[in-house]
Amino acid sequence: MKATIIPVTAFQQNCSLIWCENTMKGCVVDPGGDLDTILGAAEENGVTIEKILITHSHLDHAGGTAELQKKLGVTIEGPHVDDTFLIEQLPASCAEYGFPPAEVFTPDRWLENGDQVTVGDLTFDVYHCPGHTPGHVVFHEPETNVAFVGDVLFKGSIGRTDFERGNHADLINSIRNRLWPLGDDVTFVSGHGEVSTFGNERATNPYVGDGA
Repeated sequence: MKATIIPVTAFQQNCSLIWCENTMKGCVVDPGGDLDTILGAAEENGVTIEKILITHSHLDHAGGTAELQKKLGVTIEGPHVDDTFLIEQLPASCAEYGFPPAEVFTPDRWLENGDQVTVGDLTFDVYHCPGHTPGHVVFHEPETNVAFVGDVLFKGSIGRTDFERGNHADLINSIRNRLWPLGDDVTFVSGHGEVSTFGNERATNPYVGDGA
């Protein structure tokens, strides 16, 4: 697996371009906007994008989804169906925050805990991790032991739960019972900020570390 992080939108959201080195087929995780930058990265690396993966449906993660699907004719997988209300709110949310207009989309596949998604020869395990949003999912590639966790967990912090239908107890439960069991050596890419490992966060994170 190869991946490159592409910060997009005014919120500097970590969109990820991931691809299989055997087939050079790839996916875009959370195309919040700046599609020309995303498509440029794919062209530069010789990647053929075959699908879009969505961790959750906040505007900075999902705002460019409908347009990118139209441009490429690819499928959308994720998030969990409990984020439907946020997808329906995308046009209003983008107008409220001064983002470019966004269209409502319907994923080709809603994801459940325990599902798997494929990209070329790669297989990602799906974990439903509600709390930041009710339908948030995480993608973990076990061969490289890398997880794309959206806004569930950050280096030194955790996702906000003060948005509509956020739930702090659910978020802590998701991290401790869905993410930590994957192992301390998992490297994770957050929706914002730096890359870290689960082990580092268990040791140092003031909100959800072992000493919290």
